[in-house]
Amino acid sequence: MLNTASNQRSSNLRSLISSDADELTRQLQAHQQRTFPPTALKTIRQFTPAEAADFIGIHQGYLRQIVADGHGPEPLANGRRMYSVQDIENLRRTLDEGGKGPRKYIRHRRDGEKLQVVSVMNFKGGSGKTTTSAHLAQFLALRGYRVLAVDLDPQASLSALFGHQPELDVGENETIYGAIRYDEARRDITEIVRATYTPNLHIIPGNLELMEFEHETPKALAARQSTDSMFFARIGECLAEIESAYDIVVVDCPPQLGFLTLSALCAATAVLITVHPQMLDVMSMSQFLHMTGDLLRVVENAGGTMDYDWMRYLVTRFEPNDGPQSQMSGFMKSIFGNRLLENAMVKSTAISDAGLTKQTLYEVDRSQFTRGTYDRALDSLTAVNSEIEDLIKQTWGRK
Repeated sequence: MLNTASNQRSSNLRSLISSDADELTRQLQAHQQRTFPPTALKTIRQFTPAEAADFIGIHQGYLRQIVADGHGPEPLANGRRMYSVQDIENLRRTLDEGGKGPRKYIRHRRDGEKLQVVSVMNFKGGSGKTTTSAHLAQFLALRGYRVLAVDLDPQASLSALFGHQPELDVGENETIYGAIRYDEARRDITEIVRATYTPNLHIIPGNLELMEFEHETPKALAARQSTDSMFFARIGECLAEIESAYDIVVVDCPPQLGFLTLSALCAATAVLITVHPQMLDVMSMSQFLHMTGDLLRVVENAGGTMDYDWMRYLVTRFEPNDGPQSQMSGFMKSIFGNRLLENAMVKSTAISDAGLTKQTLYEVDRSQFTRGTYDRALDSLTAVNSEIEDLIKQTWGRK
């Protein structure tokens, strides 16, 4: 009788979960159709002259001079000029074509500069990992680098931010799992990469299919042939096939220490660990670091390589006027020293509200916010991303 009752409750729970999942999917699809109908295209907003000059890497006065010489967009009715991402890209090419010596504004890798693979990770959800990954990838693309964003999180929030709804737009074998799986259905990674609405930025989207790698890897390890690649080498091998097309890869890792995360760590040349400056989050990160160290030791003993150019901690969702958060940031600074980035990602309604409509701060119309709110958030993003860009340039030996 007890077993019968238990089985009945289990069956009821399964039915309830399945029913809720079906209804939630239906409502999400309806919301997607209302928010982004089939005819809609995601775009990036236009940028002010000051923003355009910063992305290109010139002074605003020099930008005015170039535009006065017949390059750039036509002025609006009020006499001001606004710059699209394509305008910025065209101006960058114009400047390099007219210059002397090595390219200065098209920032592609040069001979001897290796592909940079930045894995963004944390064991705990809600640490701002995906927000950081999305804005970093977009910022670097706007700065003129060729960027590939890889969504390794089965929840696929990064994909949704870049216009690829996992339930609707990402089919079977269309995630990186298709390129790293163990059977004959494996695909070439070039068939999986997608362009985005941002010049220089491509994406490999994610969805729940990525969990198959977690399930299949133990079986593959048990039946492994000597010619098979180990699980931790597979992402790196895939990226090596397309490395000539990119300068930087930004990997949004899942919030767990599984086979996908370990593979991303082995493929990485740099690691960025996001952390919210609250006691519970820092305690959780302590456990995460212990577990990561132990697992990486096992991988290293099995032949994995982890030769990082840099590793940094990034404080996210930071509230400068919150005393305990400031104390916790100081505490981490005393422990990690210069491995903690100087700049923190501030908590902002501009970033969170943009995320509600699946937009980044570079896409949402700034008129939706007060000038101070938007500018504070953008200044914080720019400071963090510029600091990471400097680390990449130092690795390449650039000034």
